Amino acid sequence: MSAQQIDELWQYRAACRGPHSSIFFPPARLERRPDKRRREQRAKEICQTCPVQSDCLRYAVEIREQHGIWGGLTEKERRPLLN
Repeated sequence: MSAQQIDELWQYRAACRGPHSSIFFPPARLERRPDKRRREQRAKEICQTCPVQSDCLRYAVEIREQHGIWGGLTEKERRPLLN
């Protein structure tokens, strides 16, 4: 198994896997601000229980992910980490 494959194994232990994974990304249709806040808050609550939250955040910053909740942070909250 390569180092890259080992590094990606954290994704299999992520709390966001499963039927509720869609709340971590904005819907295809326009989302009202209160609905967005509720969706993001629920996603962040799930992140708080995740055993690989730091791996997820590190990955999102490393690949400069521009969408969704990763490691408990929104794209706006991750922006300062990209510098």
